[in-house]
Order: sequence, then structure tokens, then C-alpha cells
Amino acid sequence: MESKDTPESGQEQSPSGVKEAQLGTLFLVAMPIGNRDDITVRALKVLKAVDVIVCEDPKETAPILLHHGISKPLEVLNEHNELRKTEEVLGYLRKAKKVALVSDAGTPVVADPGFELVQRARQLGAEVVPVPGPSAIMTAVMMCGLPVDQFLYAGFLSRIPAIRKSQLEELAQEPRTVVILETPYRLLPLLRTAAEVIPDRPAYVGCNLTMPSETHHYGTVKELLAKFEQLRFKGEFVFCFAGLPQHDLPDIGSRQPQQRSHKGRKRSKGRKGKRRR
Repeated sequence: MESKDTPESGQEQSPSGVKEAQLGTLFLVAMPIGNRDDITVRALKVLKAVDVIVCEDPKETAPILLHHGISKPLEVLNEHNELRKTEEVLGYLRKAKKVALVSDAGTPVVADPGFELVQRARQLGAEVVPVPGPSAIMTAVMMCGLPVDQFLYAGFLSRIPAIRKSQLEELAQEPRTVVILETPYRLLPLLRTAAEVIPDRPAYVGCNLTMPSETHHYGTVKELLAKFEQLRFKGEFVFCFAGLPQHDLPDIGSRQPQQRSHKGRKRSKGRKGKRRR
């Protein structure tokens, strides 16, 4: 007999253990970044099963849904209407509807609108289910060629030059590999500031990751600056740089657990490093 499990099977109880059958489920669904086929089978099943899809921009989401033969009502939640739209989406959950939250590209909530909705949905008692998928951050971590048994995701730095420099000076003391996202068209300002602070630090820039035009660039920070001053690249990118060399680490007790080298670290059998988007 064919199983009738829905995408939310096994998610019938709230964290308190009380059944919340009267509430809907909020799915956080990762979407393709540059290739429409970079979407999981699970994500497609969820998108086909939900009652409504909440997106940032229908112009970005609708073509992907059409490509996969999915037709669902779209609600728009972005940085301009997040508070108001959150209340409307919570209304769907109160009516026991299944709702998918997606971003224009990649994983929702991470550097994208939706945090308020997720927090309020949990407070309401609705189930919140992650459906992971494509990630520019994890693609960069795989490709950067730097130690990533531990790394620090620093997000977006300030657009104000003095503050950005101060942030980089602080991150330059970090012993782990540092991963930074930045908005399109701000690669050169970021590299110029980094070249003032850590010119000789090994680094990586991943451009348009997961897209057909994806490229990977390696060198010291000052070498990458010189390269991109010639390339004049404009687009999506992730910037990674190596942590502070071990011999330069401050002699502080709280730093001791992080002073073991990547090469010397012992890994238990069968254990694999893992992280999120």
C-alpha cells in the first residue's frame, strides 16, 4: 500500500510535547542560487505540498517554480514589509496552512528577511521545518583551500570605511579561517581595506558561486586586490582569509583550545565536520 506521508510527517508535536494540530507548519526552503537544477528532491516535494509560498521577489521565485511545474499562491515578504507581512503569514499558520518561506537565492533567513517570521512562528507553537540546500557560504568553504575544520562566518561588514577597517582589524586576530559575504559591487572596497590590514594573508574570492559563470581566485590579499583591480568584477562573491598564524597568536588562556594546528588535530573515526548555510 502506498504511503500517505506528507512532507511534515513526524512533526506532529510542539517542543512542549503537546499536539498542535490546529496550527500549520512553516518550511524554510533553500532555493537555487544560479542553477535552477540546484534544488533538492525534498524541496520540490515540499513546495508542491504547501498551501502558500512566501518569497522576497516573485520575479525571482516564479520562474524557478514554473521550471519545475509548480503553481502556488505567492506572498511577498521583504525588508520593506517584513513586520506587516509577518502578521499575515502567521494568519495562515493559525488556520493550519502549510507555508514555505524561500529567499531569492540560497537559504532563507541567513542574511535575508524572515527572522521575525521564524521567531513568531515558534512563539505561536507552529512547527518550523528546515529544508536545506544550495549555499554560497558552504561552496566557498569547500573551495577556499584554507583550513576549515573550524571557521568563522562574519557575515556582512559595514559599508562605512572606518568601521569596516576596525572590523577587519578585529577579525585579523581570529585564529580560524574567516568567511565574509558582501553585497555586489563592493568587492574592491573590501579588498582595499583588507590589503591595509592583512596584505600578506592567504585568501580566496569565490565569484558567482553555483552559477554557470562561477570562478575561484586564490592568492594573498594584496595579490587578489591587484587581480580584481584589473578584472573589475561585478557580481555575487564570498571572501575568505586565513586565520592568524599560530606563532602570532596572543598567549591568552581562553585562546588555548584554538591554538592546535589544523595538521596536528586528531579526528575521531567516522566523524565528519559539518556546518550550516
